Amino acid sequence: MVERVIATDAALELIEFLKAKHGPIMFHQSGGCCDGSSPMCYPEGDLFLGGQDVKLGEIGDTPFYMHKNQFDYWSHTQLIIDVVEGRGGMFSLEGVEGKRFLTRSRAFTAEELEGLQVKS
Repeated sequence: MVERVIATDAALELIEFLKAKHGPIMFHQSGGCCDGSSPMCYPEGDLFLGGQDVKLGEIGDTPFYMHKNQFDYWSHTQLIIDVVEGRGGMFSLEGVEGKRFLTRSRAFTAEELEGLQVKS
């Protein structure tokens, strides 16, 4: 079964570190305002989700959301959450750790898309 969002081992390791430090956390894929188009990590409940936010799945037992308008644009891709050295979004929890989450992507195959549409 294909997932809409997955994470690299490095990202999963950082997620576990952040959960140990901050408790339950959540992700929201930024739409490109103040912090660019980065996956933003918050303590669970610190970001109020709206009716237009779509839950893409979970990475490291952590929910991952995106605004519906952005999801409509990216629905043909799998998001791959990774980690790189350096400071990213100033509002994201990992920023003070000298690392930042980064979204990579790949297009779903026709077969994968068909399977995803059946489940939606």
